Amino acid sequence: MASTSVSDDRAPLLRPSSPASTLGPLSSNSSILDGSRTSSYRAKTRFLRIMAFIGSLLAAAAAGTITVFSLYGPSFQSRLRFTQFEINGVASAMSLALYIPVPLIGYMCDRTGPSRIALISAVLLGGGYGLAAGLYRRGDVALGGLGRKDLIIFPSMVFAFVLIGAGTACVYVASVTTCAKNFSKGKYRGLMLVAPIATLGFSGVLVSQVASRILYEKHADGSRGEFSVFYFFVFLSVCLTFVGLFGTFTLRIIDEDELINEAVDELERSGLLEGSEIFRRRSTTSSGYGIASAGGDPEDGGFINSIKDDEDDNDALKKTWLLNSETRRFLSDHTMWWFALGFWLIIGPGEAFINNFGTVIGTLHTPQISESITTPATHVSIIAATNTVARLVVGSLSDFASPKPQSAHLQGGLHLSHAPAGQRITISRIALIISAGIIISLGTLILATGAIQEHGDRFWMVSSLIGAGYGGLFSLMPIIVTIIWGVENFGTNFGIVALFPAIGSTMWGLIYSAVYEAGANTSSPATHSEDDTFCYGTKCYSITFWAMTASIWVGCGMIFWAWKGRNGWAQRGVVI
Repeated sequence: MASTSVSDDRAPLLRPSSPASTLGPLSSNSSILDGSRTSSYRAKTRFLRIMAFIGSLLAAAAAGTITVFSLYGPSFQSRLRFTQFEINGVASAMSLALYIPVPLIGYMCDRTGPSRIALISAVLLGGGYGLAAGLYRRGDVALGGLGRKDLIIFPSMVFAFVLIGAGTACVYVASVTTCAKNFSKGKYRGLMLVAPIATLGFSGVLVSQVASRILYEKHADGSRGEFSVFYFFVFLSVCLTFVGLFGTFTLRIIDEDELINEAVDELERSGLLEGSEIFRRRSTTSSGYGIASAGGDPEDGGFINSIKDDEDDNDALKKTWLLNSETRRFLSDHTMWWFALGFWLIIGPGEAFINNFGTVIGTLHTPQISESITTPATHVSIIAATNTVARLVVGSLSDFASPKPQSAHLQGGLHLSHAPAGQRITISRIALIISAGIIISLGTLILATGAIQEHGDRFWMVSSLIGAGYGGLFSLMPIIVTIIWGVENFGTNFGIVALFPAIGSTMWGLIYSAVYEAGANTSSPATHSEDDTFCYGTKCYSITFWAMTASIWVGCGMIFWAWKGRNGWAQRGVVI
């Protein structure tokens, strides 16, 4: 360590950083003066870490509002006269915008810090929901007053939900990346990473219940009317703008340069840094600076003074080199592709169900049944509740029942076995994620068989199973990414894998829409509306959910192959 006042048992490479290292450059003196680790410095970093955690939870809660699409999706059909294809067009545009930019957002988050990403989210979410509110009001008034469908509403609404999807991606990536990096060396790293993910699920419960009970229209006589989508969008626009601005000032990576130095040190010991030009230059500059030489004296005062002016540039160069190197290694790992493709095949059906179960509920009973058997708001809450519980459970199992690697950094391909001697029987995280996929498939299978048709009161079984499996799957995916490929490049790696669900969600949404529309076109005049946008019976969804079930099983097989197949994680000694 570059300090003459205090010794440390860590590698000479490590120098404490400014706690706000991602918000601006480090001063030349900070890494030397902060080496003493004074009580005031520790108190400051503890406070900043707590504030970053609070900001992460609020950001995750903001991201969770996107899960309640089915709460207002049916209103697009009944009040704006959107067809099922148009509703899925809006949902698919939102899903594509939610996932496609994630690699770029993660890349920016790793290199510039999560605070700037939070600021972008404030603009996108505030503007997106504000625009959606205006468009909904315009379309509703046009249909109510003139009886004509405003053709400009649909493409404009698609644009609004593109903004919403991209803003949600920003706030979610910033939230998860902050927790992943700030708590990477803690005993409960899994739970701390799952905390914002679980909050995302819980916010769906809270928002759906509050919205359905408080935000409603009033009839002329003052009585309570239907749930108000307009007021809901205005409410989200204001709240999410505030959350994004709060995250701008709180979301930061504490001691980031220390995290980078430790990762470089470990990769050098593994032999993966041989031939790096950046480290050859460092080794010729001084005997012991960084990690280039194991035998030098890093506490030589003259050496410290000689590099003081270039320290910021050197740290930035080292960080950039490491992150780019890890990105290339991540993309060249064949097991990552098996894992990502399997995740795509499993999560796509879950995403499509969550976006469309409001209209699925509408197919369960004919219009002649006037009483409400069940409502989308009820199942938004069920999905959110089971989603949240599943995330907390799998996070706990990952910390307490799964094997623990000895490092928070890259272990893929290092042929290491870190399993402690005498450790109890453990449950692999891969077994957990495959189990989550199977749970989703049970829900799609029940729906495919038609067991719920004419029994809307049983729909809770489907929403509970899919909600629980979906929550477990999305909790385990980022945990597995950090365990195998490390945390220092987490935003980029997570973003690459998270890109795949966009394809799955869009594909299954289109398939569901095609089957639904075909069923509506073959319905008898007594069981569909005059504009042929409504469908009733198993013909509206059964084929889709049979295909979804098969897709999930294939996806589970792909993830199993990445684990146990040729040159998979098990053969390479990866602790997972």
